[in-house]
Amino acid sequence: MVSTDRSEVLRLENQVCFALVLASRGMIALYQPLLEPLGITHPQYLAMLALWERNPRTIKDLGEALQLTPATLSPLVKRLEALGLIDRRPNSNDPRQLDITVTEAGMDLLDQAETIPGRIAELLRMENAQLLELYNILHTTIKAERRALDSDLP
Repeated sequence: MVSTDRSEVLRLENQVCFALVLASRGMIALYQPLLEPLGITHPQYLAMLALWERNPRTIKDLGEALQLTPATLSPLVKRLEALGLIDRRPNSNDPRQLDITVTEAGMDLLDQAETIPGRIAELLRMENAQLLELYNILHTTIKAERRALDSDLP
């Protein structure tokens, strides 16, 4: 809720940013027990989703897909490699680039991972129409944030 009443404008519970943080924390907490049998964390799950979607990917492409900086992406990729879920190899067209390829062990997780979105929907007890509305609102928010960050405003 966004209020113009001075006594309400700075109330924590009225802050959109606080609602988004709580929703994000809660969503990740819902995923955690579903990801434990796969042996991966939520950030690793997101990386694997991007790699299952398109395999191989360059490090740069994966970073763009996940919207992560190299400093955040590098340890994530190293952990996935240590788990045996991906391999990193020089790109055949440009040896300065690294290709990330899902290993057989990484592909084996795909069957288990396919059940997760349905389980999350069940746990949330939200109708498909509500989930679609939430998805659309979040993506509208993300686009608005990007425009604001790209503007000259402080």
